[in-house]
Amino acid sequence: QVHLVESGGGLVQPGGSLRLSCTVSEDYDIIGWFRQAPGKEREGVSCLRDGNTWFGASVKGRFSISGDNSKRTAYLQMNNLKPEDTAVYYCATNGHEILTGWCEPYTSWGQGTQVTSTS
Repeated sequence: QVHLVESGGGLVQPGGSLRLSCTVSEDYDIIGWFRQAPGKEREGVSCLRDGNTWFGASVKGRFSISGDNSKRTAYLQMNNLKPEDTAVYYCATNGHEILTGWCEPYTSWGQGTQVTSTS
């Protein structure tokens, strides 16, 4: 069983910054960040594969993703946070599974960390 642990969430004013971390217990090929707000569907935020990145349209220009495979840790840097960014943020990975797409599949998930941006 692959174990992922997110950290770094918290309460921040609009315009502020926050950095999330995701540490994975096993080797992986991809790391994805997702978020889910109350009453909304889960939304893809970002993905990292071999130094290549993808971002959802709502966070482009504000968020960045990085990782260190040797440490099995990925980061999501969130700048200029807005109230609509408020959600539980999850990281996910393929773990041991063979990749079936550019950033697929996601077979293991963390338990999430709360990010709240409000004044």
